Amino acid sequence: MNQKILLFLISLCFSPCFPQQQSQYTQYMYNTMSINPGYIGTRGVPSVFGMYRSQWVGLDGAPETANFSIQTPITENGQGVGLSIINDQIGPSSETVFSVGYSRPIALSESLTMSLGVSFSIDFMQVDFNKLNVYDPDDPLLTGVLSEVSPNIGAGVYFHSDQWYFGISIPQILETKFYDDVKVSIASQKMHFYAMGGYVFKLNQNLQFKPAAMVKAVSGAPIAVDLSANFLIMEKVTLGLAYRWDSTVSGMAGFQISPSLNIGYAYDYDVTNIGNYNGGSHEIFLRFDLFAKRQNRITTPRFF
Repeated sequence: MNQKILLFLISLCFSPCFPQQQSQYTQYMYNTMSINPGYIGTRGVPSVFGMYRSQWVGLDGAPETANFSIQTPITENGQGVGLSIINDQIGPSSETVFSVGYSRPIALSESLTMSLGVSFSIDFMQVDFNKLNVYDPDDPLLTGVLSEVSPNIGAGVYFHSDQWYFGISIPQILETKFYDDVKVSIASQKMHFYAMGGYVFKLNQNLQFKPAAMVKAVSGAPIAVDLSANFLIMEKVTLGLAYRWDSTVSGMAGFQISPSLNIGYAYDYDVTNIGNYNGGSHEIFLRFDLFAKRQNRITTPRFF
């Protein structure tokens, strides 16, 4: 059964009928830079972020994603630069995206800022069909190695205040088509459109509540909707739930270990049929904000 599901996953990624999807995260609200370059520099301090996601545990060839990013403001008015590295593994395929970005804030009022961001990325993709362990010399789709390199550009706008945020972005604007040596199989990189937003309600001195949502649209695939609700307790512990429409339900937990260090974990349970064949998905992140104590980030956390 695992072999059949693996072949199905590969067909989703490399069939002409299905576009290649960008990396998926449950805790996207802590990883906004990878979705919207307008977020770069908005934390106000240099920030280092790392995340690892293991999807559909127990299923052979299931997706695994590693993400590392660093961002920092470079001017007093908050202009920022950032670097991101994302690696996706799924079955015999490996994709690594290197991205650099820049954002420029524009103050719309004393409490509201609009940040405009742009990014440039290089996508390295490799598929080793020999790892499928299905040998058929007459089928060129199941033999050989496909390696391609593709540049891309992205853009986004990010509005934020101390209480809420809203952003729209296209991380990869250019559509790319990868062909194998005999021109019979194709993997297409489609344009992804993201819209996200959240609001922080201060319920009392020790409790804050943040509902948030993200919508992702790509040609040829259903619209993906992520809904989440997080509570920040005593400015130290975050607990929350998330729901990906017709796909998964998730539990999230985060801990502010120190003024600089924050860690978080999420578990996804699939509500679709594929959930019968895996043990769910696990996601963990670590974020380190340099000079956070000096900037008083913990006593007045922005919670996003």
